[in-house]
Amino acid sequence: MGAVAIRAENLSKRYRIGERERYLALRDALAGLLKAPLRALRRGNDDSYIWALKDVSFEVPEGEVLGIIGRNGAGKTTLLKILARVTDPTEGYAEVRGRVGSLLEVGTGFHPELTGRENVFLSGAILGMSRRDIQRRFDEIVSFAGVERFIDTPLKRYSTGMQMRLAFAVAAHLEPDILLVDEVLAVGDAEFQRKCLGKMERVGGEGRTVIFVSHQMNQIRRLCQRVIWMEAGRVFEEGPTAKVTAAYEAAMSSRNNRPDPGERSGPT
Repeated sequence: MGAVAIRAENLSKRYRIGERERYLALRDALAGLLKAPLRALRRGNDDSYIWALKDVSFEVPEGEVLGIIGRNGAGKTTLLKILARVTDPTEGYAEVRGRVGSLLEVGTGFHPELTGRENVFLSGAILGMSRRDIQRRFDEIVSFAGVERFIDTPLKRYSTGMQMRLAFAVAAHLEPDILLVDEVLAVGDAEFQRKCLGKMERVGGEGRTVIFVSHQMNQIRRLCQRVIWMEAGRVFEEGPTAKVTAAYEAAMSSRNNRPDPGERSGPT
């Protein structure tokens, strides 16, 4: 086994129900404590909070393609957002070694007022790439996305499918060490999905690390060597792809055989 690319230790994320996560300055947080210290102390037992993730631990070695499966609300996207540094965990930590390219939702990291061309260069700069390196890959990115005619059009004029195609092309072609891909591939048509799967296979074959979230078990079986099955924000089962996907499909096909997140059926 190679070096560890991703290590998660007891990752937990708590959200307040019905409220968007707010980002406060230190002075705002201190002011809130002074105004309502007792309310802050009571938050730990407040029923208006929900744990989207709870005590999630795992490791991903360099070069592995790892699948994450689970029903809607299982915590899959929250996990990827923490790994991509989009949000911070409430408890625990995640260690990610290398440049990260992420495709978590349509338009992630893009600015709607900038053109497609400008967004490609902006994304590359965020990844720490030089302008020369981005230019060298630019034509391949645009061709893969199929947006040649619109590359100098503001992104806000793109359809959802066009935005998704360009976002995937950027994330996959700018050679990140780690590629995080959520279920957004479901937005594309069948032909583009095949192109994306083929590209992710090549990325994995080049020794880079991929974490792929999907509800499509055929895609998971095609790409992933190992799978983590999540339920209610926890790791329910972890193991070889064939074993875990078979157990997941059997559970989902029977109303009376839904898994209990409190009883894990595999190693974590």
